Amino acid sequence: MLKPLVVAEAGAEADDSALDSGDIEQDVWVRLLERLDAQGPPADAAGWVRGAVRDEARRARRRALRERPYAHEPAAGPTACPERAALVAERRRVLRAAVARTPGRCPRLLTAMLSPVDPTYREIAGQLGISQGSLGPMRSRCLGCLRRMLAAEVAAPELRGKER
Repeated sequence: MLKPLVVAEAGAEADDSALDSGDIEQDVWVRLLERLDAQGPPADAAGWVRGAVRDEARRARRRALRERPYAHEPAAGPTACPERAALVAERRRVLRAAVARTPGRCPRLLTAMLSPVDPTYREIAGQLGISQGSLGPMRSRCLGCLRRMLAAEVAAPELRGKER
């Protein structure tokens, strides 16, 4: 019964200014619900709706004048939202734990290769005390070992119960 009136009045107010009529409508409905809880229904519902729409539109205009956009929008990278940052951190933790469990000299080699400094083969070979020529085959063996370990950990669960 009041919906067409609220939609029409909010649309008229939004057309006069750069406001969103949907926001005005929503604010009016919330305001009506608050009034119903506190004072009951208004005696002149149509008059109340017109006044409430004007008040909410005025309030929205004042709010629009005060609000300012951010000077610099936050970067949309892997850590832009907390959920994504937590997932990235968890993946890194799992990878580092798996690297630590690899055999022999693999943990030192893989840790050096995962360094945020991004060292060259020459720097890694010097750090590990091995020749630069043996670094490639050793890296290949260590990555293969790490790949097999991770594949075993994330293998699909077996079927439970009876198979058909």
